[in-house]
Amino acid sequence: MMSLGILIIGISTASCALVNELWQFYVLFGILLSLGTTFSGGPVMIPVVSRLFTRRRGAAIGIVVAGGALSFSVVTYAEYLISMFDWRLAFVLLAATATGIFIPLILSFFRGQSKQQVKSSVETEEISISASKNPQESVTVSSDYGDLPLIQILKDYRLWLIALSYMLYMGIANYLVVAHQVVFFLDLGYDSLFAASIAGAVGIFAALGALSGFLSDRIGREKIFTACCVLSIISLLVLLSLKDTSNPWVLYIFVLSFGFPMGLFSPALIAGAADLFYGKHFGTVNGIVFMGFGIGGAIGPWLGGYIFDITGDYSLAFIICIAAYIIACISFWIAAPHRAKKTK
Repeated sequence: MMSLGILIIGISTASCALVNELWQFYVLFGILLSLGTTFSGGPVMIPVVSRLFTRRRGAAIGIVVAGGALSFSVVTYAEYLISMFDWRLAFVLLAATATGIFIPLILSFFRGQSKQQVKSSVETEEISISASKNPQESVTVSSDYGDLPLIQILKDYRLWLIALSYMLYMGIANYLVVAHQVVFFLDLGYDSLFAASIAGAVGIFAALGALSGFLSDRIGREKIFTACCVLSIISLLVLLSLKDTSNPWVLYIFVLSFGFPMGLFSPALIAGAADLFYGKHFGTVNGIVFMGFGIGGAIGPWLGGYIFDITGDYSLAFIICIAAYIIACISFWIAAPHRAKKTK
């Protein structure tokens, strides 16, 4: 399925080089590319990783998310291709890069995988953690939902609160900023390559944040989530303070306070969902959580553009993002992954 997803991404991206109407971008980039991402991204990978790693779930998910976070640095690569050639050829080269790199990686990872190998991997991970000298790392979070009917899981308000948190934090707030940050920097007066490099730096710090996913295993999912929200709010306050290019150093505060929590957030939230609902239906649970993200991801960029068209700047959009962070944090605390049953 993941190889199919990459092929869809490659075909849809390359096809964008042929478009002449806006609706064609909506179909190819908005619908077909999203479908490919669904088949090859988090909805498929996260359940696999959650099954393989139970005791260091946050750290394992963080490593997976780090790869996705690094994808934001592709903005710099894309800007370079456009400056060297043109946007149509850039789409083709981006498609070739994606398919040429990721299909061999996926085939090499999943080739020969079997249920017995997965079981052995789980047992090896449990034994190695049990032997750890750190007692905190020998705690397993188990869910009471392993064998329950799916309908009972769907009736649990905590599942929908986690999906709401993902929708508000990552989908609406973060993706609004991600989609419009380059335009925002260009409007301030920075050149396109510098603006794209800032966006790329956000991706690098997001990867560093994701690699710090182990912090949610040690400190707690809710505490890390709260820290992410606080840092993200600081990043938007920085953007709201910018009026021109007189203080470029401030952008590096934005890069750190926006990028790092963007990467750290996902391992905490997804591991929290696994703490509460891991079992034979976790693939569906994970899909619902990502559905919240997808809905928010469709709303956020559009909302930012609409507000900019009406008001002429992004101030109101950034204020809405701050409100989204606050509501997301409250929702996650109510869901309370820390109440999941823990066993030594």
